[in-house]
Amino acid sequence: MQAYAIWNNKGGTGKSTITFHIASRFAELHPRRNVLVVDMCPQANSSMLLLGGGVAGESELLQLCSLATPKSVVGYLSDAILNRSTPVLSRYSVQVSAINDKISANLYLLSGDGNLELMAPAINDEASRTPFPGLADPWAWVHQIFKRMVDGLDQQWTVFFDTNPSFAIYTELAICGASRILVPVNADDSSRVAVKALFALLHGTNPPHPFFGNYTFAAKAAQRGMQIPQVHMAIGNRFTQFKGAAAAFAAFSEATADQLYSEYKLNPNRFSPRAHQASNRDEFLAMYVGELRDFNTAGVVAAHHGTPLSKMRQDYYSVHNDPEVKVNRSQLNVGLTAVDSVVTRVDP
Repeated sequence: MQAYAIWNNKGGTGKSTITFHIASRFAELHPRRNVLVVDMCPQANSSMLLLGGGVAGESELLQLCSLATPKSVVGYLSDAILNRSTPVLSRYSVQVSAINDKISANLYLLSGDGNLELMAPAINDEASRTPFPGLADPWAWVHQIFKRMVDGLDQQWTVFFDTNPSFAIYTELAICGASRILVPVNADDSSRVAVKALFALLHGTNPPHPFFGNYTFAAKAAQRGMQIPQVHMAIGNRFTQFKGAAAAFAAFSEATADQLYSEYKLNPNRFSPRAHQASNRDEFLAMYVGELRDFNTAGVVAAHHGTPLSKMRQDYYSVHNDPEVKVNRSQLNVGLTAVDSVVTRVDP
């Protein structure tokens, strides 16, 4: 059983859209597994997409978050912290198909919540409490809230955490709940900097900074022997042309590809294992890079209607103020092929 965090500390890489497409398709291809999406981004975009997209999805999300006991990550975290417990997941999650019948019945959602941002200082305060002898370490206990949730699930579950690009406390909790990371990457040189920063945030720098080095997440996690999730795949997003799995890295910037491979050569244990270690750059990129085409019209319409590409049909759709947006069968086929090329490499 695996739990994946879809995370890059660079904004605009399509994390929520990727979460929607990967989780919904994964659920379709694994009907005997339960799939859980935990939306740890206060913007809750992946939740809105799964709940129907557009205005309908936003309305459904607001209803969940406005309950006296919110059926959201805020409800779950409040229960966990106030009662020092591992809450019953079903009290705070929803079966998505009960709201959006385009989604497979085996997909569940612990929805995002805009109040997560407002709750962040309280979570930080709990994690920063002075530890007392004989009691649980507050920092570790808080950071492992979602790890305990995942550990309490049986082996028939696969979990996907959507995240916020900022490395806020709630992002740290999502990272600690995951066993692997899917890293969305754009085809631009700024993604190289983001990849380098990602590893620094998770594992620290060498040597550590003389002033703030001991205050970082990486340092605190290492002091407590906490396991950091491994990078499973970098997912190239917003490509202009399908190049095939073996050449997917061609749509990355050369700098981003070099940065990923440099990290692998120095610390291969920071990447999820394969049948054998990559012996050169091209082999590494073929193993650890996937491609998700920018879905253009088909992707916009699918997201707006909360409909996986597999359920879309060639037709005219209304999107925002345009009542007749045409989606061609060829667009849908190319998009679904791209999604499947990634999803089939995501281990249950």
